[in-house]
Amino acid sequence: MARRDQIADAGVRLIARGGVHALTHLAVDAEASLPRGSTSYYARTRRDLIALVTVRLSEGSQADLDGVSVPVVLTRAEAVRVAVGILNHMARREDAQAARFALMFELRGDDELRGALTAHAPVRTPLTAEAERLLRAIGIADPAAHAPDLVGLIDALLMYRTARAAPIDDARVLGAYLDGLPASAP
Repeated sequence: MARRDQIADAGVRLIARGGVHALTHLAVDAEASLPRGSTSYYARTRRDLIALVTVRLSEGSQADLDGVSVPVVLTRAEAVRVAVGILNHMARREDAQAARFALMFELRGDDELRGALTAHAPVRTPLTAEAERLLRAIGIADPAAHAPDLVGLIDALLMYRTARAAPIDDARVLGAYLDGLPASAP
């Protein structure tokens, strides 16, 4: 594993456990079992350190789509199961998701870094394409217009789950959303 990845992974763990304020150069050195000052060599400033973590989170998010494939034709019940499966697949990296959500709030004033975790994340385009395929497979009118909303809903459910905010029936929420979308004309 490359040293930058080792530092970024340590940063993800620190943020997941203690929030963004826990991310310091010295804490990363300790978490990664590196000699004191090692992190500063790779990330001179706090923003540089956050950028390393952000890039690592973005790379991991892209891997979340590995193996995701949406059939060409689905019933709505099957589509709900596929959407919940995507949510479950993304939720398996709980520390990464916790760090990502914490950073999203921390970086509200930094469009560049926040964008790499949200609307401009490299994973957003393929995830939206999968959502569009899912909506097309169940016959939704204008699936391209609704796909970003479905991605946003899955992300919101993921955040709720990661934060352990309250128990939510993901399938019921996703099913209600899909049931409310207009079907394409026969």
